[in-house]
Amino acid sequence: MGEKIRVGKPLVILHGDEMAQIAFERILEQFVTSRLEVDLVEVDLSAEKRLTSNGQVVLEAIEALKEHGIGIKNAGMTVNRSQLDELLAKHPGIVEAELDKLATKSPNGAIRKGIGGNITREDIEFHNLKSVRPDWVDRDIEVDTMDSGGLDFSYSELSDATGVAKVMFVGSSGDPVELHRRTLKKGDPWMLATNCLEEVKAWAHRFFQRALDEKRDIYLGLKDTVVAGYDGVMRAAIEEIYERDYKDKVAAAGLSYHYELIDAQAARIVSNPPERALWGVPDNVSGNKLFKLVQQLKRYGLPERKAHVSISRMSAGGGDQYGSYNAPAPEDGIIKVIMDGEEKHAREVKTNDPILFMSNDREAIKDWVKQVFRDASLNKKEVYFGLKREFVPYDEVYSSIILEIRKELAALDTPPPSFMIMRPSRQLSKMISDPPRWGLYPAQNLDGDIFSDISAALGGSLATASSVIESKDGTMLYEAPHGTAHDLYLRYLDTDGKEANFNSSALIFAVANALEEVARREDNEALGDYASRLKRALIATVDQGIITGDLKGKTTDPESERIVDMYGFLDAVEANL
Repeated sequence: MGEKIRVGKPLVILHGDEMAQIAFERILEQFVTSRLEVDLVEVDLSAEKRLTSNGQVVLEAIEALKEHGIGIKNAGMTVNRSQLDELLAKHPGIVEAELDKLATKSPNGAIRKGIGGNITREDIEFHNLKSVRPDWVDRDIEVDTMDSGGLDFSYSELSDATGVAKVMFVGSSGDPVELHRRTLKKGDPWMLATNCLEEVKAWAHRFFQRALDEKRDIYLGLKDTVVAGYDGVMRAAIEEIYERDYKDKVAAAGLSYHYELIDAQAARIVSNPPERALWGVPDNVSGNKLFKLVQQLKRYGLPERKAHVSISRMSAGGGDQYGSYNAPAPEDGIIKVIMDGEEKHAREVKTNDPILFMSNDREAIKDWVKQVFRDASLNKKEVYFGLKREFVPYDEVYSSIILEIRKELAALDTPPPSFMIMRPSRQLSKMISDPPRWGLYPAQNLDGDIFSDISAALGGSLATASSVIESKDGTMLYEAPHGTAHDLYLRYLDTDGKEANFNSSALIFAVANALEEVARREDNEALGDYASRLKRALIATVDQGIITGDLKGKTTDPESERIVDMYGFLDAVEANL
């Protein structure tokens, strides 16, 4: 193999969970430590370590990235209630009520906010992979969403001063109790949304009964891990009704019920639609987008995608559900938003009604729009913003910032890239049904999650896309857009490691991207050449038809495909080096 390439700058390595972690350790050994003389600053971000450190490892990861500037992050688990209970049982000395939220929540948002970074995800340029084109025309799938509550019935405005916003609750005692506070700067958008739990339950009854009446398999999608106090409250209420009143009826009718996180579920249904289904998306903002997409797909089908898709996620400001305060109402009462002592909005809530308060940072939005325009200009992309600005003051700030940056660029005699502003539902439909060559789709965090998972699944696999988080100060974090592959990990454990099925493409690409950036910063020609060869070796492996099971039948020459396990694929990439 020859002498190792010397690397001057340390590389931050953020470890994760399950099958993705098995793959990551092998990739680091096979393509990094065996070939490079490099200092690795390693942080264990597994779900268990986040819990036992009370979230301290998340802060360590942020500090390491800010200090060293370049890192690679592996996929990690965001625990649901049952998984958290299992971990707490394993560590009986830990008191849940005393845990910091970083101990149990997804670390992704905290890391992005900590380094001030936004995500860009796009397809890896494999030469011989076909886009997935399931037969959608006349597919018998209906999307059911709530008509009331949620973000569609929220109150939002732009802060007219710099100060402290407080979420206050007035219950039976008559005394106001502060639930949450955060500092807002003048021009920052904020929003308060609530949902009536009784209306959620009424919707659940209608939803399950409709599925029985129409004999449809049942799909329910929410984001209960990230927004536990909002989506999680709704999921618990809906599934309690299902277990009590409908589970036996559904089984007797020969139907099935499936719950999944909405981003993963959207990717699965769009890329592999069931025969006959009722898809329940209680959140009416996401639900209406997906309803319109499904109606379009059923009428016109999916076009062949010949162009690569890029999605930029606004995440640094923590400005949507991901950075929200969310919790059920403690009792019947009134929820208020107070800004520097002045009441801005109030509404009635009942016991356990989900409450969500979110805000964004205007300067972070501006940094993101600049990043979007810079990426589009450098890489000749067309930009398609999705905003509901006519009805939502929260979104209006984005269009004013876009205009502001256009004027700044004009003053510098720098033309902005070609861009359009459309409704978010139209943005999603265009990305899926009418993708131009090198279209760039900017979206906030939750939309970006849903959009990018659908796009990656239609591209062949979640493992055939790349992802980079870039901050204003130049900190770069490379990652794979897929999750931890829980089902593949369980199979790996059941077979004592004999069945190791996992597509490592996105992780290899993240490693190569990070090494390329290190090489650029330290003017290391040998390292740059190695990183480039690693990318070429990955693409050549798939070109040769050597693929993992998730890509079976998805190459341009299915007859020449050779299906290998995770280790066989990594060995083939190494051979092509």
